Amino acid sequence: MATSPAAELAPRGAMAPVPYRVSSRTRETADTWTLHLRPLGPTIEPVAGQFDMVYAFGVGEVPISTSGDPSGDGCLEHTIRAVGAVTRALCAVNEGDVVGVRGPFGTTWPLDEARGGDLVVVAGGIGLAPLRPALTHALAHRDDFGVVNLLVGARTPADLLFTEELERWRLRPDLDVGVTVDAAPGHWHGDVGLVTRLVPKARLDAAVATALVCGPELMMRFTVEALVAGGLEKDRIYVSLERSMSCGVGHCGHCQLGPLLICRDGPVFRYDRVEHLLGAREL
Repeated sequence: MATSPAAELAPRGAMAPVPYRVSSRTRETADTWTLHLRPLGPTIEPVAGQFDMVYAFGVGEVPISTSGDPSGDGCLEHTIRAVGAVTRALCAVNEGDVVGVRGPFGTTWPLDEARGGDLVVVAGGIGLAPLRPALTHALAHRDDFGVVNLLVGARTPADLLFTEELERWRLRPDLDVGVTVDAAPGHWHGDVGLVTRLVPKARLDAAVATALVCGPELMMRFTVEALVAGGLEKDRIYVSLERSMSCGVGHCGHCQLGPLLICRDGPVFRYDRVEHLLGAREL
């Protein structure tokens, strides 16, 4: 029997979720939780930048980027903001509950290509979650990179993710960390303003640096402008897009962006490939 081109794009078992048990969950913010999942059968092993389709039985499924260290033991971490019926159901699970996961899907952060040069990781809001595995990899292979910068922006201090880990990252002498918020109460002693204001302060050699950026699309566009103003070429800047993904395997077309399907061709893109699409009205 002939196989359709679309089916050939999908990995074996891509449409069948496998069961994972919730081993624990961590509250990150008022509406965001990290689920720690342990396999009950076949394992899924995403690479930094990829996503899985996470299924709340009886409710539905949503695409969620991996936010944990792909250690190879089959355990998963997904950081989820409760914004709809499925994500609310996932955020409300209890330890011991079972969810479904299928994947992994999508492109990865270009960590091999970035080796030997400086690295700048720029996160806006929950965009830190898809970038966390890339930063974890860079720190675990610290000698492979020059200066490593982490620039994080959030709406308020209460919206910052992974706060305990962020404090540990701040203490590392081999990592430059900048954190800013749009607005803050009086007890906040850090930077206030858009994350783009941190970009000119980053230590990097633009000739050999690679930038990884994730956050709201408007934030990413302005961040890229700041990076380019600092001398970085657009083909050394990578962004992660997650527009309206639904099936994960390029069948439904919900995530179409011009000639691209985000779930099939992304979510990680080299910026010069998608710049003209992100700037087009109604795309």
